[in-house]
Amino acid sequence: MEFQEKLQELRKSKGLTQEELAKELYVSRTAVSKWESGRGYPSIDSLKQIADYFSVTIDELLSGEKLLSIAEKENKAKLFAVADMCSIMLVFLPLYPNTVDGFVYSVNLLSYAEATVIQRFIHWFVFAALAAVGGLKILFMKLGLEKGNKALTGLSLILSIGAVLFLAMAREPYATVVAFMLLVIKGMLLLK
Repeated sequence: MEFQEKLQELRKSKGLTQEELAKELYVSRTAVSKWESGRGYPSIDSLKQIADYFSVTIDELLSGEKLLSIAEKENKAKLFAVADMCSIMLVFLPLYPNTVDGFVYSVNLLSYAEATVIQRFIHWFVFAALAAVGGLKILFMKLGLEKGNKALTGLSLILSIGAVLFLAMAREPYATVVAFMLLVIKGMLLLK
């Protein structure tokens, strides 16, 4: 018996609707519907809640292979979100050139005086947006909103590519390298 059939059978045995089960598990009704129709699987946290709620083991709900697949996918998504949130370090690390008396010093974005107002705005917007996207990705994973998570992944990639290009055009080599490395990490996570 497949997971979706087991979940549907367990839900019906308790006389619950999809909406009632969703409330018990703190997920959306559409998430439960998606699980029962076989269009997706719950996160590891949701699987634990389902197992606890119905007094069954996770092994009874899913095969070991499927469970490993879900865990691997979830870990990649979390690492992707962490890479986004790490973009905030581009604000606090001394990665920007500041010339004083003919010498170039590295300063953080808070002390970076050679940028125009527009450049500063773009810096702050892009780095704050990437960090926010990472936080939203983690929130969406907790809520089981896979479609929103895919959209955030696309937005994250667009913002990251834009950040690398902007930093390169602004001739900020250290910040460009860090932003590029974060983009490479995200790319590797998507390809695996």
